[in-house]
Amino acid sequence: MIIQNKNLLNNMVNELKNQNLKIVFTNGCFDILHKGHVEYLNHAKKFGDILIVGINSDKSIKNIKGDKRPIIPLESRMYVLDSLKSVDFIVPFEEDTPMDLIEIIKPAVHVKGGDYSVEDLPESKIIKKYGGKIKIIPFIEGFSTTTVIEWVLEKYKS
Repeated sequence: MIIQNKNLLNNMVNELKNQNLKIVFTNGCFDILHKGHVEYLNHAKKFGDILIVGINSDKSIKNIKGDKRPIIPLESRMYVLDSLKSVDFIVPFEEDTPMDLIEIIKPAVHVKGGDYSVEDLPESKIIKKYGGKIKIIPFIEGFSTTTVIEWVLEKYKS
């Protein structure tokens, strides 16, 4: 389910917590969804009952990765993520980091890929402050959106 309203998100999270469900949160661009993304999300879901995925808006991705990204627009990226069994909720965000979402959700577990370390995450302080856990899961070599883009460009250049 896609949630685009922060008040609705807050109410939903409170209801889930009242049901004693363990909330896991992760975030990313998820541009050109590939095997690495799917394995990552399946792994993240194993840390709790509910997986909420924050997804960077098109504007946010441009700020982070440059004018040539994203390749796939937000609505399409959300649609594909919403089709995955492991993903319970998707929440788009405009900022460069998901700190505002983390403040609302206060997940029991925040998951990031192995290309990050706990020390590198700007959201670490917030998560530690309320007593949440951070899990870094292994990065799947050879499966990144940048790698996929490079592979396609190389394969089809004239």
